[in-house]
Amino acid sequence: MSIMTLPEVTAPSSAELQLTALLEHAGVALLPDIGWIRVTGEDRVRWLNGMTTNSIQQLKSGESNYNFFLSAQGRIQGDAVALALEDSVLLGTARARVPSLIDLLDRFIIMDNVELTEHPSFGILIAGPKAASTLAAVGIAVEDLPPLNFAAVNWRGRKISVLHAYSPLVSRYELWAEDPATVAQLTEAITTAGATLVDADALTHLRILEGTPLYGTDIRDKELPQETAPGGDQSRALHFAKGCYLGQEIVERIRSRGNVHRTFQAFQLTGDLPVSGTILNFEGKAVGELTTLATIPFASGPIHLALGYIRREALELSKTRESTVSYPGGTATPIATPFSNI
Repeated sequence: MSIMTLPEVTAPSSAELQLTALLEHAGVALLPDIGWIRVTGEDRVRWLNGMTTNSIQQLKSGESNYNFFLSAQGRIQGDAVALALEDSVLLGTARARVPSLIDLLDRFIIMDNVELTEHPSFGILIAGPKAASTLAAVGIAVEDLPPLNFAAVNWRGRKISVLHAYSPLVSRYELWAEDPATVAQLTEAITTAGATLVDADALTHLRILEGTPLYGTDIRDKELPQETAPGGDQSRALHFAKGCYLGQEIVERIRSRGNVHRTFQAFQLTGDLPVSGTILNFEGKAVGELTTLATIPFASGPIHLALGYIRREALELSKTRESTVSYPGGTATPIATPFSNI
C-alpha cells in the first residue's frame, strides 16, 4: 500500500516558546511517526483480546485503550492504542513498526476470521490547557468528549476523527484524516486561531515531563510490562481480569509473587548532559541506565531531565542515605512525574 507524505511544517518559534505554548496555551504538531493497522473480521475482538495486555472485548465503539504485545516470555514486543469501531479495531503504533507488527500478529491467525491491513491516516496533535478552546474556535467541539474516547466530526465538509488522548500533564487531542491536504488545512486553521506550531523536540520535552516511555527508545524487547511503571504509569496497559493472552502467565506471576527488580523513573540531572545508554551508579555499583535525555527549555531557565531505569533497592536507599545516584559527569536525582516548574 502506498502511503502519501505528510506536508512539511516548520515550527519557527524558539524551543522555549514552543514548550511554554504546550504547558500554558496550546501547541500543534504533525504526527508523522504514528501509523495504523485495521483489524477486521468477525473474530477480531476475541482474537485481538488474546493478543494484547488490555481488554479489547470491553471497549465500546468510540472508546480506546493502550496495549502491549508480549512474547511468551512476557517481554514487550510492541505497543498500540486500540480504537474500537463498529466494524473493526484500529491499532495506532509507530509508523515504522506497522509492517513488522502486522507480520508478528499474522503468525497467530490460525483458523480465525481476522484480517490485518495497513490503514493510511494522517494526523496532528494539539496539546495544552487551551487546546479545547482553540479547537472550539475552528468549529470542533471537544468539551464533552471523555478522555480516551474518539468521535467522527464533519469539519468544513471533510470527515475527521478526534481522539481525546492520554494526557497526564496537559490536555491532548489528536485529529486524524485520510488525506494530508485536510491535515494541512487543519493545521493552518488551528494556528490562525492562536496555537503555536511545535516540533518533534518540543513533543519529546513534553513526553519527558509526563514521564511517558517511548517504545523503541525507552521500551525495548527486553522489558517486562511492570518494569515500565510506576514512573511511566504504563500499568494503564494491563488488565488483570480479562482472561488469557500471550505472555499473561509471566505478567500474573510478577503481580502475585512480588515486584520486578527495576523500574522506569525520571531524573533531574546535575552536570553534563550524557547520551542515551549512560549507566547509573549508586554506592559503587551499576544500578540502571538513562534512555531519553534532554535539556528542558523552561522560561525560568533550562534544566537537564532524563528518563531511564533504576533498580528498586537503589531507588529506595537513595531516599534515605546521603549517597546519590550518579553517572559519569554528574548526579541523577529521582523526581516524580508529571513534572512542571511553572
